[in-house]
Formats: sequence, structure tokens, C-alpha cells
Amino acid sequence: MKLFFRDHASVIILYAISFLFLPWLIQVLDDLSSHYFYFIFLVSFLFTIWLVGRYFRRRKLYAHLQNNILTHNDLHLFEPQAWIEQAYSSKLRQMQYLYLTQQQLLEEQGNERQLVLSHFAHQMKTPLSVIQLIIQSNPNAAASNPSEWQIIKNECDKMTFTLNQLLSYERTSHLAADLKIEALLLKELVQEVINDLKDYFIAKEIFPKIVFTDNPIIYSDQKWLKITLYQILNNAIKYGDSESSIQIMYDDAILQIKNEGETIPESEISRVFDLFYTGTKGRMGGEATGIGLYLVKKILTSLEHPFTLLSLNNITTFTIDFSNKRKKVI
Repeated sequence: MKLFFRDHASVIILYAISFLFLPWLIQVLDDLSSHYFYFIFLVSFLFTIWLVGRYFRRRKLYAHLQNNILTHNDLHLFEPQAWIEQAYSSKLRQMQYLYLTQQQLLEEQGNERQLVLSHFAHQMKTPLSVIQLIIQSNPNAAASNPSEWQIIKNECDKMTFTLNQLLSYERTSHLAADLKIEALLLKELVQEVINDLKDYFIAKEIFPKIVFTDNPIIYSDQKWLKITLYQILNNAIKYGDSESSIQIMYDDAILQIKNEGETIPESEISRVFDLFYTGTKGRMGGEATGIGLYLVKKILTSLEHPFTLLSLNNITTFTIDFSNKRKKVI
């Protein structure tokens, strides 16, 4: 209530002058009934003066509020003068402080989670590498129990792949600062990824077919593009039919990766790139993490390589367009 009266003090004073003091003054000087229009003129004159004064007092505020382009200095009222403006500006500054404090706290918690996640992922990679080394260095034990050792090896490979996904996801928070665009031989990069996945190809009895008309040079980031191709091919193997093939074709700056397998429902195409979305087949298999295609989308978007996913008649095609960063082929 106190703030209300302070904000309307000038109106109250104007009312008092107009309807209490002026009639008394005119009555003292002369008869009010014969000077009615003179009274109206004085009231209107005082009201006009009040309006002009109020406008010049708050014109900076009005100009500030009409400005549609906001900056970091626009989080409180501009040069508050009236009581209501000062009170509102003070309240906005308190809100700004609380918001920035909360934002800083959330950023610190996020950074802490990333550090813990990265630390434990790296700590888990070391024992997994030791287990894989033991498997590879004991051919006699593997020969005596080939099925059991193969199961152990496959499970270690799955854990290693999941940990690498986790580390890649953690590093994408600083993806823009880590990019290094350079000339790459795409065919050689694809062959490296296929070689890394050769055991998975053999286990699933799926065979890669590289169909390149030339040896193209593209401009991209080698590390992140390799992670992308690894994720795409891994998915193609995982959801491909046994004893089928995966075709990797390049022509006119367009890379296509085709695999034979169950068609992805049209309703899921737009959602498979969402974080942690596994789809119908992923939930049935129980091995999907919902991270792989999210990483693919985030990396290709940062690299400015347009991409599409199409699934029809049991053929799924992932397309990457390198035309915006194409160089002449050799």
C-alpha cells in the first residue's frame, strides 16, 4: 500500500490542487459560477503540465521498453527514477542474481558429472584391454574352449564399444573447439573403419562391398568422421541380415551405406537420432544404447555434412553429402 501511494503521489497532489484549491481560489477572487470555463482551463492546464512532466521523467524508460533488441545490459529497468521503477528494477536485479547463481551451479554440476564420467570410463578401459590381451596371448586355452573364449571376447568387445561411445558422447560437449578440417582420402578412411570392425563382420557373417568410382579427397575432420562411419557401419551390421552384404558407395560427393535388414518404421525415422531412443528393434534386441545415431547427428551437423536416412523394402540407406566441402578427386 505504501508503494502504491508513493507511485500515485503526483496524481493525488494534482487532484487536490484542481478540485480543492482552485475552486476556493476562484471563489475568493470572484464568483465561480461566472468563471466556470476559466476553471476548466486551469484544470486542463495543470493536467497538461503534469502529463508533460511525467513524460519527460519517464521518456528514457519508454524508449528502453520499446527497444526490441536486448543486450546483457537490459536485465533491469533503464535509469529508474520513479519509486515503482526503482522497486521493480531492484526486484529484477535480485532475479538476475539468483538466475546467474543457479546457472553457475548447474554448470559446475555438469562439469563435475563429465569429469566423473570420463574418469570412470578411462579406468574401465584399462582392465578391459588387459582381458583382451590375455585372450589374445593364450591361444592354447582358446583352442581348448573356443566357444567360451569367443563369448568372453565378444562381451569384451561390446563393453569396449559402449565405453568408446560414452567417451565420444562426453567429448562432444566441446566438439566445436576440437574440430580440425583437413583433406582426407575417403576410401582409405572407410577401409580403416571396416578393418576395425572385421571381427564383427565375420561374427555376423556380413560382408562389406566398397564401390568407389575413384579415390576422392574430401574436407572433414578425420577423428570425428571416423567415429561417425564406425557408428553407422556398426548399426548396419547389428541390424543387418546374416549372410548379406553392406554396400558402401561413393559418387558425385555422395556417400551411401546400404544394408539389408528389417525396414525401420516410418514413424521411427525422425526419432532414431534422439538421445537414448532405441526403437522397436533396439528394445527387442536389448543391446541398443540410443547414443550412436545421436552422436552421428551431432557430429555431422557440426561438420556441416548433410545426411539422410531412408528405409524401404528391407533396404536401409544412410547418405552423407560432402559436396559443400568437396575437392577435386585424384
